[in-house]
Amino acid sequence: MGCGWLGLSLARQLVKNSHQVYGSTTSPDKLELLRKEGIAPYLISLSPKEIYGNIEGFLSHIDILIINVPPRLRGKNTESFLEKMKLLLDMVKKSLVTKVLFISSTAVYGDIDGEVTEETLPKPNTESGRQLLASEELLKNMGSIETTILRFGGLIGSDRHPVTMLSGRENLSNGNDPINLIHQDDCIRIISKIIDEELWGKTFNGVYPLHPTKREYYSSEAKKRGIPPPAYQDETSEKKGKTVVSTYFDQGHPIFKTSIVS
Repeated sequence: MGCGWLGLSLARQLVKNSHQVYGSTTSPDKLELLRKEGIAPYLISLSPKEIYGNIEGFLSHIDILIINVPPRLRGKNTESFLEKMKLLLDMVKKSLVTKVLFISSTAVYGDIDGEVTEETLPKPNTESGRQLLASEELLKNMGSIETTILRFGGLIGSDRHPVTMLSGRENLSNGNDPINLIHQDDCIRIISKIIDEELWGKTFNGVYPLHPTKREYYSSEAKKRGIPPPAYQDETSEKKGKTVVSTYFDQGHPIFKTSIVS
């Protein structure tokens, strides 16, 4: 559910891994692309009051449902992500789906200072984080449907990196905070492992296990690309910032093959 930047690449890999894949998109122009990739395409769009498209047909083929729909609650968009999930899960309960993998975010931890693991009590401080956490709770209480929650850090890839938006900006705060990022390739490997090893009924953090400061990391990444680095304020605060740790996918885990730190 949701063949966007991460979902389409994931679907391609699952097809390569000999899975039969059904994928949804909100864009009619994308249907033929999915078909060419060996993905059975469905045009489906979620709103807080209605699901548009053949959701019954989509779910009728599926044993494992991967929900990869971001909240998109920034700016003027105030649509309720939670209401969208309630509608979707009502349909899932009526289907033959037995397992759900919900792509969530480390935003559910808010601005907790220091190290956080899957055992840390979430304290979201954004509307996106609050609605993701509420959606997680809905999914955990779906009775016979086994649900795994996967909380990814900031997503990067060969065509996507936050340094391009930060380049040249000045007077930024929290330069001494650690980064909590993960590469698209590693995201796909983690999701594939959860499916292949049937790691259901669990909650995982998905974050690359090295955490340089934002100041160090983004200055280095800007230099690699030959673009102006972001400038951070000089700070003397004792605040540590948030370091997200995955107790399952730790630093020595072979899942992390795409280094984000050089």
